[in-house]
Amino acid sequence: MGFSLQHPWAFAFGLLGNVISFMTFLAPIPTFYRIYKSKSTEGFQSVPYVVALFSAMLWIFYALIKSNEILLITINVAGCVIETVYVVMYFVYADKKAKWFTAKIFLGLNVGFFGAIMLFTLLLFKGDKRIVTLGWICVGFSVSVFVAPLSIIKRVIQTRSVEYMPFNLSLSLTLSAVVWFLYGLLIKDKYVALPNVLGFTFGVVQMVLYVFYMNKTPVITDGKDAGKMATATADDHVLVNIAKLSPALPERSSEVHPVMREMGLPARSCAAEVARAAAANRDAVDVLVSRHSPAVGVA
Repeated sequence: MGFSLQHPWAFAFGLLGNVISFMTFLAPIPTFYRIYKSKSTEGFQSVPYVVALFSAMLWIFYALIKSNEILLITINVAGCVIETVYVVMYFVYADKKAKWFTAKIFLGLNVGFFGAIMLFTLLLFKGDKRIVTLGWICVGFSVSVFVAPLSIIKRVIQTRSVEYMPFNLSLSLTLSAVVWFLYGLLIKDKYVALPNVLGFTFGVVQMVLYVFYMNKTPVITDGKDAGKMATATADDHVLVNIAKLSPALPERSSEVHPVMREMGLPARSCAAEVARAAAANRDAVDVLVSRHSPAVGVA
């Protein structure tokens, strides 16, 4: 039905869905180019890519079982190839702990669990019952793909930084959800339509958060850095240098350093010396912190 010209609108939305979804799959390329250049996965996580690969594999299986769903097969085959490249790159540049975590998820989900689903549906169900069972399984794990970025949303709220949540990716996810929802309605396939309601919701939430936090100054949430801020106090006041966060650097580049210590100045320097130290750091934001002030928050 998805490829039949007797349903031109369904074919049109399916084709548009292929284009938008393909662009969505390519959206993380800047992230992985950054990983390649830095030879480190930095603060990025592998979970969304492993889950997305599993979802694409599952939809291919569903489309093959249902038959005549060429448009679902084409985009998910492309998704499998692209997500596999992402997972391999992540595994190459991740540290030992992250590699082990990624390997466990991949083997457990994409190999073990996918194999179990195939055996379960092929051996225990036939005909329409097999399609219905597999359809609801696809719905469940399509939802998990949209829920996976919740960890990124949490990080954005905690750090007040949108560095790990590109706007173009959120926009692509939202548009893709709308198009595939309409495609599912037109071919009367609720298993395709239903998950994209949640996909649209999460996409809108991510875009709203991006707009809200895009001009905010990131805060430091790492415990060690927070400890440095608490202990780097003088008898009365401490001048704290908060380095500007470069968009090309990870969030840990926003470290806190006492300016007077870096400049080799005594703890009790006069106002003129402090002024000269501030002028020498043109790319710094100097904040006067009282000894009895609460922990520094960057607005």
